[in-house]
Amino acid sequence: MYESFFGLREAPFSLTPSTHFFVQSDSHAEALEMLLFGLQNNEGFMKVTGEVGTGKTLTCRMLLNALQDKAVTAYIPNPSCSPETLYCLVADELSVAVTLPDDNPLSHHIDSYFQAQRSTTEVHIKALQNIQERLLKLAAEGKPVVLVIDEAQAMPNETIEALRLISNLETESRKLIQIVLFGQPELDTMLSQPGLRQLAQRISFQYHLQPLSPSAITSYVQHRLSQAGISNGSVFSSSALRVLARASQGIPRLINLLCHKALLLSYGQGSPYVGRLQMLAAIGDTPSAQKIKFPFWQRPISGLVLPVCISVFIAGVWLLQYTGVTL
Repeated sequence: MYESFFGLREAPFSLTPSTHFFVQSDSHAEALEMLLFGLQNNEGFMKVTGEVGTGKTLTCRMLLNALQDKAVTAYIPNPSCSPETLYCLVADELSVAVTLPDDNPLSHHIDSYFQAQRSTTEVHIKALQNIQERLLKLAAEGKPVVLVIDEAQAMPNETIEALRLISNLETESRKLIQIVLFGQPELDTMLSQPGLRQLAQRISFQYHLQPLSPSAITSYVQHRLSQAGISNGSVFSSSALRVLARASQGIPRLINLLCHKALLLSYGQGSPYVGRLQMLAAIGDTPSAQKIKFPFWQRPISGLVLPVCISVFIAGVWLLQYTGVTL
């Protein structure tokens, strides 16, 4: 909508995670380095947590991109499912076909699993067996396998236990599959339950993503604008960025939302820049943003406030002159 007005090739602040706009802040860089180090050393289980909107999914996609030529990867974006479904999803990602005991093969496509009139236990066991056979074959070929699960806090307890069984697949010298969990802080609460302690004890490396610092927010905004087509200068004033830092609390998703709204407002007003007032308006229109309380003398003057202030000032001057008091 406003891209051509600001000289942009594309919208710079889309809420859809895109590796094209990835900004490697200190926290995100450390998380990626930890994961790559752990995977290189065959550590087995790893975990990355972060509050909503801190960039977990984008970090997850960056990890998958980094592993593209180094490992066979399986990616489960929505693990809110039964153990049987989890096995079928993993089997599908690894191109595994499940063959039931009567030698009636099932297609590796997920919908075929649910069309088959078989007991879930039978599919459960056979899928795990066939996954293990596939992993052994890949290990013989020297190909490491990494299972990446996003939104891991959505897994039911029984599905987490099924995941532990997958992690048990190993040879005498190494794990056949390594597992990386991405999730909200609720994942830590889940894994602290006594019934899940076996899996929690297997997590060798973990990291908690931090919000962006004020200086990192400025770099973040500039980077996304640059990637979208603005190479020189900034569309956002320094005061707008300061207000943005306070209201967003460093959460990337919220930064994107506020910047997008502020750009829309500036576009509607015909202004080529986003100032403090436009950013404040975007914050006021966003319930999840941290509302900012300014001292009286710093509050933006708008609406009837300016005329009233002028009228009071004139009335005060007239009153002083009428009473004979000199200024």
